[in-house]
Amino acid sequence: MITRLTSTGATAETPPFRQAKFGIGDVVRHRIFSFRGVIFDVDPVFANTEDWWLAIPAEARPRKDQPFYHLLAENDEGGYVAYVSEQNLLADETGEPVGNANTSLIFDTFENGRYRLRPRITH
Repeated sequence: MITRLTSTGATAETPPFRQAKFGIGDVVRHRIFSFRGVIFDVDPVFANTEDWWLAIPAEARPRKDQPFYHLLAENDEGGYVAYVSEQNLLADETGEPVGNANTSLIFDTFENGRYRLRPRITH
C-alpha cells in the first residue's frame, strides 16, 4: 500500500517516518548498555507491543516515530535478539564480527566490518 504524504504530514493511515541511519548487515553498539549486534531487520517506526514499550522506564523510553532495529546481539552472557531504537544505536568501529551463533543462519560472510546476507533460494 502506498500512502501519499501531504504538506500537513502523513495521512491517518500511516505515521510519518524517516530514512533509517543503519542497514541490514551493519554492526552497531548500544549507546547506553554494553552490547553490540548485527542488524537483520528494520522497522521504519516502532512495531513492537505496547506492553514492551511501557515496560521501559519513562525517563529512558524511546520515541516511537523513528526506525527500530532487530539485532542479533551479544554481551558477556551470550547471544540473543534485541529490538532497539535508532536513538540508542551507534556504529560499531571495532571491525570485529558479532559473537552471536545465529549470524550464520542469516548472513553469508563478514567483510570490511559488515555482514552480507545469504542468497535467498526461492521458487
